[in-house]
Amino acid sequence: KGIKCTGCGDNLVKCILSPEEIQLLFDTHYHNENQDIRHAFAFCLYTGLRFCDIKTLKTANIDLAHKLLIFEQSKTKGRSRNSIVYIPLRDDIIRLAGNLSHDNSAIFHLPSHTTCLKHLKRWTKAAGIRKHITWHCARHSFATNILQNGATVKVVADLLGHSGLRYVEKYTRAIDWQKIEAINSLPPLSI
Repeated sequence: KGIKCTGCGDNLVKCILSPEEIQLLFDTHYHNENQDIRHAFAFCLYTGLRFCDIKTLKTANIDLAHKLLIFEQSKTKGRSRNSIVYIPLRDDIIRLAGNLSHDNSAIFHLPSHTTCLKHLKRWTKAAGIRKHITWHCARHSFATNILQNGATVKVVADLLGHSGLRYVEKYTRAIDWQKIEAINSLPPLSI
């Protein structure tokens, strides 16, 4: 048994994509796939962003000089001191964003949430993944995978933009490291 997932209502362990399943997904293509959906979901798997935040992400949110993603979470905007999140980015994660123009345009041109979920369902089915994977599962997978690779609960809470540790405790199994090491612990992108 796992912990109930608030994003998909299922057991948390069923909502997680392992590093092997993530690579399987990246290696899989399906008929009429949407590259923006593909890249945006991969970006979420490597940053922990929610769908509402990836959909509104702008080129100005990426500081290339410092390799940082800086954004204000839609869910907690104006209500939390942790509303603004800073996430270190590696070059392979930045490449998912494509050409970062200086006009502050949207990074990913995504259709509706429903359409994105339909594409995600086709993609996971083509990859042979039999789990009920939703967009929010990328956030769960990110947190669980970096914890398993050595990030602390505090680091995960900070990367997810949580104001306290209680929201992240369901992912515990970690030892003490730093934020950049947590991001670098994920396998290289091959998409």
